Formats: sequence, C-alpha cells, structure tokens
Amino acid sequence: MLADEIKTGESANTEFKVEVPKKSEKYIKSVVAFANTAGGKIILGVDDKTHEIVGVEKDEVFKIMDGITNTISDMCYPQIFPNIGVDTIDGKCVIVIEVYPGASRPYYIKSLGKEAGTYIRVSGTSRPADEAILKDLELQGTHRSFDEMICVEQKYDKNKAEELCAAIKRYMVEAARTKSEKDKVKDVTVQNLVNWGVLKNIDGTLVPTNAFVLLTNNTFPFAKIQCALFKGTERVVFIDKRDFEGPLYEQIEEAYEFVLKHINLGAKISGLVRTDAYEIPTEAIREAIVNATTHRNFLDRACVQVAVYDDRVEVTSPGMLYGGLTIEQIKEGGSKIRNRCIAEVFSRMKIIESWGTGIKRMFSSCKEYGIREPELLEIGDSFRVNLYRHSYNEVHQSSPKSSPKSSPKDINQTQQKILDMIQENPETTQTAMAERIDITPRAIKKNIKELVDKGLVERVGSARKGYWKINET
Repeated sequence: MLADEIKTGESANTEFKVEVPKKSEKYIKSVVAFANTAGGKIILGVDDKTHEIVGVEKDEVFKIMDGITNTISDMCYPQIFPNIGVDTIDGKCVIVIEVYPGASRPYYIKSLGKEAGTYIRVSGTSRPADEAILKDLELQGTHRSFDEMICVEQKYDKNKAEELCAAIKRYMVEAARTKSEKDKVKDVTVQNLVNWGVLKNIDGTLVPTNAFVLLTNNTFPFAKIQCALFKGTERVVFIDKRDFEGPLYEQIEEAYEFVLKHINLGAKISGLVRTDAYEIPTEAIREAIVNATTHRNFLDRACVQVAVYDDRVEVTSPGMLYGGLTIEQIKEGGSKIRNRCIAEVFSRMKIIESWGTGIKRMFSSCKEYGIREPELLEIGDSFRVNLYRHSYNEVHQSSPKSSPKSSPKDINQTQQKILDMIQENPETTQTAMAERIDITPRAIKKNIKELVDKGLVERVGSARKGYWKINET
C-alpha cells in the first residue's frame, strides 16, 4: 500500500517532494540515479520532512504528469521510460513517478554530460558516480565484465597457464565425493581456459585477460584480501592483521583459515558422538568470503576486508550490488554475475556450488546453528555481510545492556531498527544508523525525535561523547 510506504519514510528507493521542483535537475538526478541502480519512486504531494500528504491540485494532475514525462524525455540520456500514475490518499491526489532499473547504463543528465551528470543512489540520497562506478556502469550497459577484458600490461605465460589448469583440476578432484567421480575428472587444458574466457585467441596468438592475471600471478595491487582481528566490537585496536595476495582462490583459503584461527572451536554432542564445531557455521564463513571476492568491483581500487570482532565476523566487498539487485532479491536467491570468467572457473573448481544459492545456504546454516541470522548491508559503494558469533550472543543475551521488555506497538519499522541498533551498540551514531538502515540522515533524526518524545530512548551525555539509553516500557 502506498500509504504505508509514505508512513515508513524516504529510503534508498523512495523519495518525497511536495511539488515538482522549479529547477528540474533537482528531481531528474534522482530519476537518473534510480535507473542506474535498483529503481525507485518519486512521490509528489508529500512533505519530505513531516511525511504529511499535502496532495497536488486535482485540476493540474494531468498537466503536471505530461510536463514530467516531457522533462524526463528531454533531459535524460539514454531514454528513460518511467511509469507515471496518480493515486488518491485521504481524498488527496499524489503523483507517483516509478523508475525501473535500466539496461542501457549509464544514464545521465544530458546538459551535464556523462562524467558530471551520472548519478547513483547511496543511503537514500542521489550522488554523482565516481570514476570507478561510472566505468562499472559502462561495462554493465555493454554487457561486458572487467575480468573478460584483455590485460594489455601482461603477456601470455605458458607456465602460468599450465599451473592454473593443474590447480583447477586439483580442486575438481578434491570436490569429487567418490573414487568413481575422481577418476572421471579430466585434465584441464589451455583450450578450456579459452572456452571459459580466461584467455583469448586473437589470430592464433593467446592473450591473457584480467581474469587470467587475477587467477595466476595477480599483479593488481588492490586485488587482495585484508584480514584483521580487532579488540572489542569496534574497528579501533588491532590484535592481528594480515594481507593475502596471489591467485584469488588461494586468497579465499587463507582468509578463511584466518577467521577460523580467531573464532572459538567448541563441541557438539549427539547421542554418544562428540564432534568439534566452530561458533559460526564454516559454510557461512566461506560463502561470505567467496561472494565478496567473486562479485567485487575490480575497478574500485579497494580491497576485500575481513574483520573479526568479539561479536561478529564482518566481510566487506568493494562495489555496489550489481545490475540493480536488491538485498531482498539476494535473500530470495536472486543473482547477477559481475565477473563472469572468474565465476565460471570457480564453478568448475566447486568453490561456487551453484549461482544464486549461496546466500540462502548461509542463512539456513546460521538458523540451524541457533545463532542470529546474517546481516546484509549496502554501505556507501560497498556491500557487507555480518556473521554473528555464538559465544558473544550467549553471553549478551543473558544480560543485555538495556532493552524494552517488549517491542512497543506504536512504532514503525524504521524506529524498531533504530532500537535494535541502540541495543547492540549504545554509542552508535546517527550517520551509522542511516547507512545501515539505508535511509537519509534527516529521516533518522525525525524517527529518533519521535522515539525520544515517546519516552522510549534518551541521550545520555554530549552529542560527541555520549550514548543512547533505551528506557523500559
């Protein structure tokens, strides 16, 4: 229901306007941003500060809609075809501009040009795309991937190719479950690498792609995994730190072992059988690291980061969700492949079981373990997975810092998420809340004010050094 969306407030995919801005660029940049990411709606006739439905003049509705259609057509390139409709709430008319994820990216404002006029949605706001994101959008628009492009700085190395072929076969043999399956594994050849797009045959000459480099000597300085163990639950004090370089599949194994080294190993007893078990399902840990490495944006000069805290393991991958995917779609098994050649090789190596099932398995394995479900977050132009540790959950669930005895009924979903974040970390900031919940800072401020007015939370100490306190209800 549209009325329910309005009550929830602005988000990454919803924006309110009292009226059509006199300066068209103010809303056209959001139209462009929605087309470049996961789509979204602009709702006209709603106060973006109070969420009050003020409506638009009924006699002017169709004139306004025609004007919007013409403005979008004139100002955007490539052509964007929104769905523009009218709805009535409490007797007042609102106009809904619905923009779908586009296939001909990047979309931009003609008058500003591609470099200055391309916008994306981040944390509920429309912001200019930086160089890495713009290049990624260009690849998406031409149905290409970074890893399949020729690496002009490198020459074909026969020995490296043979080593990669041997490594792929070794993984295939190790993944085989029976001797019969192992015996059926065939040698991997250079021609296989060509067929998978890892090498290109140009007029009889073999040429390496970026995928070949990433899977062999990996000379890209940003294509590594940074791992760290932190004291407490904040990224402040290092206890251990390692950077893993080399072929991507080796990095994955090393990062995985780093995490296992720094989380607790306990025991599970079933009948008379005792088995060792880590506090987080190892399948979930591996899946988070594999996903972060396989689907990252290699045009973004940042590294995959794996951070171990007292309460969680945090895996952060450079790059926004690819191809207009949303977190909700991922949870349901939705998948789009950013790096097709690497994904193909990892599939052959059984590093990836089958596309689109990994996240669902991650959630189900954590549920079977009886621990908190994984948390998926878009933070700026990065994607993060939080896996929560069993030992910390047990200790802190028995003696929570402060929380309501029951969830109040007269709060909205956003306010409940704010309460959950404060319960986890009373020192959390409004900026952190906005990024994690994926709404604007202004919407966070408004919802916190309502929680304070209802007596559910209060601020103790200064804005800079204080903390939030949840009052019992």
